Amino acid sequence: MGPLAGCRVVEMAGIGPAPFCGMLLADLGAEVIRIDRTGKSGLGVDFPTRYDLLGRSKRSIAIDLQNPSGLGVARALIGRADMLIEGFRPGVMERLGLGPESFEAENPELVYGRMTGWGQDGPLAPSAGHDINYIAITGALDAIGREGAPPTIPLNLVGDFGGGSLYLVIGLLAALTHARATGKGQVVDGAVVDGVNHLLTMQYAFAQMGAWGGGRGTNLIDGGAPFYDTYETADGRHVAIGPVEPKFFAILIEKMGLAAADLPSQNDRKAWPELRRRLAEAFRARTQAEWCERLEGSDACFAPVLTLAEARAHPHNRAREAIVDVDDVAQPAPAPRFGGTPTGTPRAPVAPGTDTDAILRDWGVAESERDACRAAGAFG
Repeated sequence: MGPLAGCRVVEMAGIGPAPFCGMLLADLGAEVIRIDRTGKSGLGVDFPTRYDLLGRSKRSIAIDLQNPSGLGVARALIGRADMLIEGFRPGVMERLGLGPESFEAENPELVYGRMTGWGQDGPLAPSAGHDINYIAITGALDAIGREGAPPTIPLNLVGDFGGGSLYLVIGLLAALTHARATGKGQVVDGAVVDGVNHLLTMQYAFAQMGAWGGGRGTNLIDGGAPFYDTYETADGRHVAIGPVEPKFFAILIEKMGLAAADLPSQNDRKAWPELRRRLAEAFRARTQAEWCERLEGSDACFAPVLTLAEARAHPHNRAREAIVDVDDVAQPAPAPRFGGTPTGTPRAPVAPGTDTDAILRDWGVAESERDACRAAGAFG
């Protein structure tokens, strides 16, 4: 099911943005097979299989790529794929003999997706890093946080998944469209730093027009504006408000029971500290639930700040079935949604090597070659 039904993807097992990219394609209906290692990788968090949600809806084959027979099977699978996803440092796939140039003759339409933090070139390309490092050199990390406080780490949503996985998926789908139209595949260089820089396009505009630059936590949408921030409630919880437009701010003030005439002007920056004090005082007078009853569903641009468990139970998320259960494990449903080719419910993740025989059979690897590889110890 899904708009990518029939698309074949090989994913080289890795961590972070590469497997999330593969998960997105699988959610959209692509057949994604993950080439796993035959032993422990020592990479990142060791998720129990049922919680390895980035592996959902994929099948797994465990291959020893240091074994010549296993390497031959990997080549055969990539030679039959529409897309490849790999997240190794530059040069690793080439040293294995699986670089993009080695498939130009046998699979000229292959879309070869490369997911790294720094990119395939540049002075930092050979070095290790993680999300926090990639967003640091783009300026994104410096911009996030409270005034006078250190930068706030935005989980790994901005770098790994926002600037990394999502941009690689865009590139892969664009290249797939081109390949199907022209018969010619290409390499997609998905670098987290490139994607995050691109995500900062509006902030670059703000900065150059003089609307950004007073330091973190002092600007319009970084918590600097008192009408775009979070506030503590009487029960120690928090609410989030964002009525940037004056007409929505007027609704917020009215529904809070405040008199607009008694408050500083919304866009008078010199008066922002006083406006913040008045809003904070008002929000502390009622509980989060009481504010939800007054404000939620209106044009006040309001929402309660919820935990993951609470978010799952929120009426809006429940109505949209945004969180689904797969084998009693809660997880976000596929997104976006399609009217003509619905994506369906994800399949539970599987342990490395679970589908080795089925994949080899379904992808046309001859039985004699399978037996020879197994005898050579190429499979986990």
